[in-house]
Amino acid sequence: MNANLVNTLQTLLSQHGDWVGYVAATLTTSAFVPQVWLTWRTKDVSGISLGMYSVFTLGVALWLLYGLALGAWPIMIANTVTLTLALAILTMKLRYGQAS
Repeated sequence: MNANLVNTLQTLLSQHGDWVGYVAATLTTSAFVPQVWLTWRTKDVSGISLGMYSVFTLGVALWLLYGLALGAWPIMIANTVTLTLALAILTMKLRYGQAS
């Protein structure tokens, strides 16, 4: 990678790292909202993997603990919201998946 580009990125992140984190967190967390909404509205969980969402939810919980240990607000906020959304999907999978 070009040394000037690396230096520019390092400077940008050192000055605005939290904002980059907030933007990244907002984008990745908000990506779950349509899935939660669609699943809640249709109660169709046939395309949702129980194993994947179980492991994912545990991973998000661990990221939240990591953010708490670091005192990193972007990590804490994003993973609190993502954990809530993932738990909602997991709960719906368990509840609505029993009927099929």
